Amino acid sequence: MSATISAPHPGSDASVWVHRFASLIPKNAGPVLDLACGGGRHTRLMLAAGYEVWAVDREAHLLLPLAGIGARTFQLDLEADDQVKDQVDATVWPFERHQFAGVIVTNYLHRPLFSHLKMALAEGGILIYETFADGNASFGRPSNPDFLLRPGELLQQFGSDISVGQQNQVIAYEHGYVEYPHPAIVQRICVRNMSGISQMSDVSGTMMNNVPDL
Repeated sequence: MSATISAPHPGSDASVWVHRFASLIPKNAGPVLDLACGGGRHTRLMLAAGYEVWAVDREAHLLLPLAGIGARTFQLDLEADDQVKDQVDATVWPFERHQFAGVIVTNYLHRPLFSHLKMALAEGGILIYETFADGNASFGRPSNPDFLLRPGELLQQFGSDISVGQQNQVIAYEHGYVEYPHPAIVQRICVRNMSGISQMSDVSGTMMNNVPDL
């Protein structure tokens, strides 16, 4: 069962991409993880829609008001200096595999997390990821390639991975210029974990026919 997500209202700072696909996250199938939640714009969106939300950030002062409105909060520095390059230790990533009905990541890139995010979704769960991409330096920050997605990178990272038995359906993908909320080059994807779902082709076709419009 999916939820009804209110349309973006004038002045809303929630991502249009997240708004578009958030209703695909199944209800009562596990919490929604808002990774690097910042001020909590998507935590608030999902709480208002009736989801259980786990909000993660390294800044305690950002998490405090979110705990006050019902989110479960985790103060974590997933880029701790003592971590081995290109790895995130299990003690820093405390979540179990297949724990989340949905994962939302916006305006944040730390590539060592990809392997954890791949395995974070429960069966039928939805990943919504959007951040800055190659070419954004022409419009401002971030301009460091370490913080910009390469062309096709989200497709490469979150497509099906038979080596770990992961079957993912790419519902939508974009890489290009956006004007809102400010000019930028972004890359974004919405993926459903199809692992363990029978009659995959029939289910996939049905889901694609129900992709929310912009």
